Amino acid sequence: MSPVDGNGAGGGEDLVIRVQGLRTQFGRHVVHDNLDFSVRRGEVMGLVGGSGTGKSVLLRNIVGLMRPAAGTIDILGERIAAPGGGTADMALLRKRWGMLFQDGALFSSLTVAQNIEVPLAEHTDLPPALRREICELKVALVGLPPEAAHKVPSELSGGMRKRAGLARALALDPEILFLDEPTAGLDPIGAHQFDALLRDLQSALLLTVVMVTHDLDSLYAVCDRVSVLVDKRVKVGTIAELEREPDPWIQDYFLGPRGRAAASAKDALRGGTSGAHSGTGDAPQDTMQG
Repeated sequence: MSPVDGNGAGGGEDLVIRVQGLRTQFGRHVVHDNLDFSVRRGEVMGLVGGSGTGKSVLLRNIVGLMRPAAGTIDILGERIAAPGGGTADMALLRKRWGMLFQDGALFSSLTVAQNIEVPLAEHTDLPPALRREICELKVALVGLPPEAAHKVPSELSGGMRKRAGLARALALDPEILFLDEPTAGLDPIGAHQFDALLRDLQSALLLTVVMVTHDLDSLYAVCDRVSVLVDKRVKVGTIAELEREPDPWIQDYFLGPRGRAAASAKDALRGGTSGAHSGTGDAPQDTMQG
């Protein structure tokens, strides 16, 4: 593979997210430096890295919650960040993506249905009756029982809160779904069920998904490619490709005991046909060359 840009995306590919030359810093502390990152339409992209590498910071830059010190960010063909300022209409653009924050980030005083209705009330002129009908559909879509719609977050389990947050993120039928540690705090069964739900929804709704996670099982179960934040930049590839990357942190992450256990679990589920250890695939694209 001969990448055209720093993340291995050729000019003919349909990119829904493209970050080029990103620099993020807090005072003198530089988090990202000349970072390139791109996501293809319809893929599930995992985003991993050690503590302090700026995974959630990168996500906040992409969705416009932070302004980078340098670089450009384009989402769905619209420029949201550039040295002279972005040109995108953020109010319109935000209708085209949804975000699931850690633990769902639901409004504690509102019921699940009322939480789901918030983006509908803010971004559409739909009548209340139709908004309520959409809320009921979204509750069912994420696998929650109908009665959950009338409960406040404190009355739900951790897994149900995650699903409620996912229902709200899907309220406007987005093209892109951003997830920040979606399985954090869930037991293994709950995490596995959430991974399966996410993959089913991605396939059925043709979503593009960007997922920050520490969960190796989720990476193996859900992600098409993985971007690893190391040395203020990104290396990207399939897990099979990244396993051949010589960087010590990447080696420890994917080939250490937990990585081997996650790979074995996936192999067992697929009858040993997983490509993660098949030895096929290109070398990971290195975006660390300035």
